[in-house]
Amino acid sequence: MGIATVNPTTGETLRTYDAHGNDEVERRVAAAHETFRKYRGTSFAERARLMRRAADLLDEDAEDVARTMTTEMGKTITSARAEAAKCAKAMRWYAEHAEALLADEHPAQADVKDSGADAARVHYRPLGPILAVMPWNFPLWQVIRFAAPALMAGNTGLLKHASNVPRTALYLGDLFRRAGFPEGCFQTLLIGSGAVEAVLRDRRVVAATLTGSEPAGRSVAAIAGDEVKKTVLELGGSDPYIVMPSADVPRAVKTAVTARVQNNGQSCIAAKRFIVHGDVYDDFAERFTAAMTALTVGDPLDDSTDVGPIATEQGRADLEELVDDAVSKGATVLCGGSRPEDRSTGWFYLPTVLAGITPDMRIHQEETFGPVATLYQVGDIDEAVEVANDSPFGLSSNVWTRDDADIALFVRDLEAGGVFVNGMTASHPALPFGGVKRSGYGRELAGHGIKEFCNATTVWQRG
Repeated sequence: MGIATVNPTTGETLRTYDAHGNDEVERRVAAAHETFRKYRGTSFAERARLMRRAADLLDEDAEDVARTMTTEMGKTITSARAEAAKCAKAMRWYAEHAEALLADEHPAQADVKDSGADAARVHYRPLGPILAVMPWNFPLWQVIRFAAPALMAGNTGLLKHASNVPRTALYLGDLFRRAGFPEGCFQTLLIGSGAVEAVLRDRRVVAATLTGSEPAGRSVAAIAGDEVKKTVLELGGSDPYIVMPSADVPRAVKTAVTARVQNNGQSCIAAKRFIVHGDVYDDFAERFTAAMTALTVGDPLDDSTDVGPIATEQGRADLEELVDDAVSKGATVLCGGSRPEDRSTGWFYLPTVLAGITPDMRIHQEETFGPVATLYQVGDIDEAVEVANDSPFGLSSNVWTRDDADIALFVRDLEAGGVFVNGMTASHPALPFGGVKRSGYGRELAGHGIKEFCNATTVWQRG
């Protein structure tokens, strides 16, 4: 079976790789297991040295890596460069903070005595080889935000990346090897989705993390549950972007455009449902539609391009189905709604704004993975929260208001893993990231993320 790099800008197959066979997968799983036994005993200082070296190498490779991501999945070269820089930053952050984040925790002495011990503490230990099933949309960042904390904690990693980004996947495996991490510490498995179950069921693989679609998450969670193995899932999102009367509308519009079309609209944390109070709805809708219409759609390797292609032909077809379904049921197309006429090759789709969304439309409940925004008009804050929460997803949320009472209510009532006030959702190594409902469970990044794949060990001692 071949795993191919296909350029979404042209539709051209650039290279096909042979998938790893059973013997090679076995060799790599065995290496991850054997390496863990020794690597877990290395000091934080040694792991940090290796992680900083990997970050330095990534900085040196940044331009080549950015071009690889752009040609494999179509993100603009500007955003690809930013992604590489963000990864290096996160690697250095964990190199600096991992030891403190995993320091022993000491309960109050009165509680220690009450337990009957002379001393007690909580000690964090790594679990072992972790399987990471990762998506194509942020092909570097999604992996690094797992790998940096996992390796700093003393685990080893096995990467099953999306099959349309094999060059990025191979680069990641090579990066940690070049940095000096022991052989087997972090390895790429070039396998299809059908081969994941056997790896996950292997007794030497102790846990899994997945970022991807809800069906993929259900599958991995079911297998891991059957094996009683820990999982962290970051699945889809249909994030609300709420604009209240006190908002700075021009700023809210400018940020809304970026929040919707970042990564060509293919981001779980992209704002997708724009819920606007009636007092400012007309102003917001007019400005937002004009700004979306003005975006430059084109070659993602061109620095002037704002929106590149959808990553796969099937992805564009799925997006078109959602838009066509909404329009057939009465939605109004304020801009876009079709493929660009000047693009005869590649999987492009125009930035689109739809109004008049009703609950019977698929787009009301399903995630739009592309530059398509839906507009809702609401009469008050309670209706805004009701519309925002009327989704199976709960990854993050954005609210625009200068009213402290509004902010307090949104923080209390929005069903999401994050509430970003007067800004757009973003991830940072110091802040936990993850969702609720069908957006998954568990957290990545910060101290929460590094502890997900650690054994919180109670140490009780007398005498």
